[in-house]
Amino acid sequence: MAVDLSVLRRWWPIGAVSALLAAAALAAGHSTLGASRIPPAGENIPYVPEYPSVQPPPSIPVEPRDAGEPTQAHIPEWLGTVAVVLLGLAIAVALGYLAWTLIRGVARRTTRALPAGRARRSAQGTAREVVAALDAGLVELDDADVDPRTAVIACWVRLEEAAEAVGVARRTGDTPTDLVTRLLRGDPAAGVPAIASADVLAEFAHVYREARYATRPVDERTRDQARAALGRLRGELTAVAARPAEEASA
Repeated sequence: MAVDLSVLRRWWPIGAVSALLAAAALAAGHSTLGASRIPPAGENIPYVPEYPSVQPPPSIPVEPRDAGEPTQAHIPEWLGTVAVVLLGLAIAVALGYLAWTLIRGVARRTTRALPAGRARRSAQGTAREVVAALDAGLVELDDADVDPRTAVIACWVRLEEAAEAVGVARRTGDTPTDLVTRLLRGDPAAGVPAIASADVLAEFAHVYREARYATRPVDERTRDQARAALGRLRGELTAVAARPAEEASA
């Protein structure tokens, strides 16, 4: 029958400690020192009257030990010392093994919990993905059956979806324009490079805010402004997508 080595490695310190504890208990049980038997008072002790004398009183003889009484074995003191030392070493080894096991488990869980480093995206690949989102938005803007306000807001939402697709995370407290700004102006934490100029982005962001928050009716003029801003943004992104990799990384 095969023996699981991992089980033996886990439990051998506990077995060793148990064996040493048993040895120490056995040594302690046989290490009692023998004592001479003193006869009880009143058994065969002659009465000796006390008289004034210059000589010291005779000492009471000690009754010899019975020949038939068994004697107890004496354990050397060094053997007890060795047992205590071995017991301490075994306990130290067991505690060290337990601590090492716990530390290794915590280190493994910490390593698994650490997020993997995000690879930096290329400007060309990011620009191509954003151009695809802009093309879908331009098609929706050209649809006369779609309300201009809805069409402009839908174009911006497509850019937000593109930002999340390339790895730009939405942060707590972000405004509606922050996510797209980090997509087009770069997000070092997500490894996304800058792919558009600030003025072109600001132009389309202004049209989006007007369409979303304006209390007046959004007419075809706003649709045309959004179409023009998206056209300029698409032109910049197309140029970045066609740029050689060495030039884009410079």
